[in-house]
Amino acid sequence: MEFLQEFPDGDACLEWLWRVRYSLDGEHAYCPKCEAEKTFKRYATKQRRQSWACTTCGHFLHPTAGTIFHKSSTSLHLWFYTMHLMTSTRCEISAKQLERELGVTYKTAWRMANLIRNELTTQDDEPLSGEVEADETYVGGCRHGTKRGRPSEDSHKAPVFGMVERSGRVAAVAVRNAKTDTLMPYVRKRVLSKSVVYTDELRSYDALKKAGYQHKRIHHTEQVYVSGDVHTNTIEGFWSLMKRGINGVYHAVSAKHLQGYLNEYTFRHNHRSKAEVQFKKLLLRAALSP
Repeated sequence: MEFLQEFPDGDACLEWLWRVRYSLDGEHAYCPKCEAEKTFKRYATKQRRQSWACTTCGHFLHPTAGTIFHKSSTSLHLWFYTMHLMTSTRCEISAKQLERELGVTYKTAWRMANLIRNELTTQDDEPLSGEVEADETYVGGCRHGTKRGRPSEDSHKAPVFGMVERSGRVAAVAVRNAKTDTLMPYVRKRVLSKSVVYTDELRSYDALKKAGYQHKRIHHTEQVYVSGDVHTNTIEGFWSLMKRGINGVYHAVSAKHLQGYLNEYTFRHNHRSKAEVQFKKLLLRAALSP
């Protein structure tokens, strides 16, 4: 009901997009042809064009141009409602459920959700600092006849590397493997030097100290999971939420699309304070994306 009060129809969604992208007051905007701020008006046409025209030169501005909505046969109202559903549900929402909620085909629902994950929930490059936990995990089921645990090099499981500030943001990326040469570039890119980095005993993290980080280890193989302030429980808690979400909602994801789902879960974690904040953040990213 809150969504419908703010966006009752497609015209309300288009008006919001017009004001955010071009015109704060809904009437005046910069005309690139006139090279000055001019009055714009949306004229009623049989084609119901999603554009505003300059009253001086007739130049058209299209609020959906350059966004994920551009040239989409799906109504803008359904796009906005999809973003609302994806951010307001407690445990994500599958494309099959979107199909039922929106009344569209499964192919359309999957394409919309996939675009939102890969275009709007992408992770930023803002560095992590202070106390940072780093850990690797593997996503995928076990083949029949194989034991659970750390996969071998030829395993079908997909490796994922993650870092999280304690009481802060998380970053996660699908990687080729869990070797030093693969993981360390991500650490250097995302974690400020001289930060305290907590890891398990994986040898790939041996290079952290040489890279200028304060490195503290927890020895899981010795059945030690917390030693004072040394632990990796925060990042492992995120892995737990992500895996249970994938198993319960999506059931399975392919390695090809894994990064998109990681983006979605990190976005929800980093904006977990209020669902309304998540929804408005997605709308602004959709409107202001280059």
